[in-house]
Amino acid sequence: MIELIATAESVAQAKELVDCGVDILYIGEDEYGLRLPYSFTREEQREVIAYAHEKGAQVSAAVNAIFHNDRINQVGEYLAFLREAAVDSITLGDPGVVQVMREQDLFIPYRYDAQVMVTSSGQINFWAKRGAVGSVLAREVPFEEMKKLIPDALVPVEVLVYGATCIHQSKRNLLENYFNFIEKEEAVDKERGLFISEPKKVDSHYSIYQDLNGTHIFANNDLDLMPHLGELTAIGVSQWMLDGLFTPGENFVAIAKLFVAAREAFAEGNWTEELAERLDAELHALHPANRELDSGFYAKDPNEVV
Repeated sequence: MIELIATAESVAQAKELVDCGVDILYIGEDEYGLRLPYSFTREEQREVIAYAHEKGAQVSAAVNAIFHNDRINQVGEYLAFLREAAVDSITLGDPGVVQVMREQDLFIPYRYDAQVMVTSSGQINFWAKRGAVGSVLAREVPFEEMKKLIPDALVPVEVLVYGATCIHQSKRNLLENYFNFIEKEEAVDKERGLFISEPKKVDSHYSIYQDLNGTHIFANNDLDLMPHLGELTAIGVSQWMLDGLFTPGENFVAIAKLFVAAREAFAEGNWTEELAERLDAELHALHPANRELDSGFYAKDPNEVV
């Protein structure tokens, strides 16, 4: 069975996503999670979790930030809250979070998410044998490697099929430092819409913003694997991730509905290339006009990915 996982930018959008057929909502707060469309308050998290459960859906909370000593000591309090609120799972990439769960008897089913590090079934299975119930595949893994990796994984593997791809994160406040250096005051958050370009590539347009987790830089284009869902399903990919970081409001909900329709087509045996083309055309029409789409690393030769 294919499960749809989606981020949410508000309580209202979270409810819409559940109502349209998303199985797992991915939310959290910036103190503990990376690159979320919105930092939910504790009461908002309770409300989303309760609504999802009422409708038969699940909620996964992001606990995948890069924790130094000062912040790892705060994780136990958040885990205790999530347990009390009955969250279904968390994502994590820091083994220190697993240690906190063990030491404080706060175990929550977790999905392993170490970003670019998750590139082999061996690594996924290492964590599966230590309690992980799923894993988030690195965005840089081509399909040729997925064909070997997915069947050998002991737990479901989440693959990003739509949304932004982070290509670099630094704990440093790079944007703030730059503007301080040139003696200018500028907003550096996601809403500012900043980007950087390579000097010799005039068409490059890497979105960049800064938050309390540091500085984040994104690939030139957002990811769209709608045309490749047949191949992914054939090798056993059962979790499709939709990231709405740069796709706000009703358009993201409408895009989620396209993937719900795709999932239903697979369940009914009605998936065709013609349907894929139609859904993909609708997706392109809904995608932000100032952001391009491509298939990322999907079709690359694994020998070319360094």
